[in-house]
Amino acid sequence: EDRLPQPAVTNFNTRHDNYVARAKQGDIDLLFVGDSITQNWGGARGKEVWDKYYAPMKAAAFGVGYDRTQHLLWRLQNGEAAGFSPKAVVVMIGTNNIGLNTPAEIAAGVGAIVHELRARFATAKILLLGIFPRNAKDSRDRQLVAETNQLIAPQHDGQRVFFLDLTDKFVGPDGNM
Repeated sequence: EDRLPQPAVTNFNTRHDNYVARAKQGDIDLLFVGDSITQNWGGARGKEVWDKYYAPMKAAAFGVGYDRTQHLLWRLQNGEAAGFSPKAVVVMIGTNNIGLNTPAEIAAGVGAIVHELRARFATAKILLLGIFPRNAKDSRDRQLVAETNQLIAPQHDGQRVFFLDLTDKFVGPDGNM
């Protein structure tokens, strides 16, 4: 199987192989997929909360730092979405595409991921999180995130896919983080 190029600092291949092995074990009811934010659930900052609230729900977090939409799609198509049938999947991806791709391209990548998850996990509910705000309130990145979130929001169908934009949890009334 071909490998998708990734920055060496992410240990992409090792993480992917570990996630494929975990998927083959099965018994995952709640799956988190995404980038470094998802990856950090298993790190020092998130482990205590993870162990208390999510581990008892048969949860697994398949996150890779620096991942973009195309990388997550590749990972799902190459073993990370095989061998189990979760009840729910939480998706957080796209922030690392900001500045490299247009909002439309990022939204298309997110749409492909949602499509892949729907096909592989026919009964799972999918919680699609909006991209978290970044940088200053007047920055180009902040604008691109907002535009992208507007484009991915229609993935919400209220039955299997639920979109949640948490921007207001990170940004005050003045627009600052």
